[in-house]
Parts: sequence; C-alpha cells; structure tokens
Amino acid sequence: MARQCELLDLWRSSYYYNSVADDDYNLELMGLMDEQYTKSPFYGVRRMTAWLRARGYEVNPKRVRRLFRRMGLQAIYPRKKNGDTAPELRLSNTV
Repeated sequence: MARQCELLDLWRSSYYYNSVADDDYNLELMGLMDEQYTKSPFYGVRRMTAWLRARGYEVNPKRVRRLFRRMGLQAIYPRKKNGDTAPELRLSNTV
C-alpha cells in the first residue's frame, strides 16, 4: 500500500482518512438556522445562539459559527467604510 500511495503521490494518511458525515442533530440545527436566517438575516452568531438556546437546544457559539460557515451564511449589517467605495468621485474632485 505504501508503494502504491508513493506512486500516486498521495499520503497514506489521506488514503485511510474517512470524513465524518453530519449527524442528525447538526442537520436539525442547520434547518432551524436556515429558517430563522430567512426571516431575520441580520442575526449573527451570538443572536442565533441565543435564539436556539431559547428553544431548548444545547449549542455554543463555536458550533453555530462553524455551521454558519458551512452553510455560507453571514449576518447583514452596516460594514466599515474604507473610503474606496466611490473612487470615481474622488478623482473628479482633484481635477
């Protein structure tokens, strides 16, 4: 097996690795989070954690953050302004 992995330029640990599928609890949480995010997309990790805890689910912010990332969700809120939002306006003022 070692020689075959060497020929394929593959680590043996990668060959033997079995990824762990999501358990039913995570899938249930993701379904609830998706439903709540659709209703209120401004909920971040902290508020979503509090919302789930109020419904009796034992979650911590790390789990909610990981599931947020896996689902591709991000809270909608005003972002920091960096000055490069309208560079064409800045150029027209210097002429």
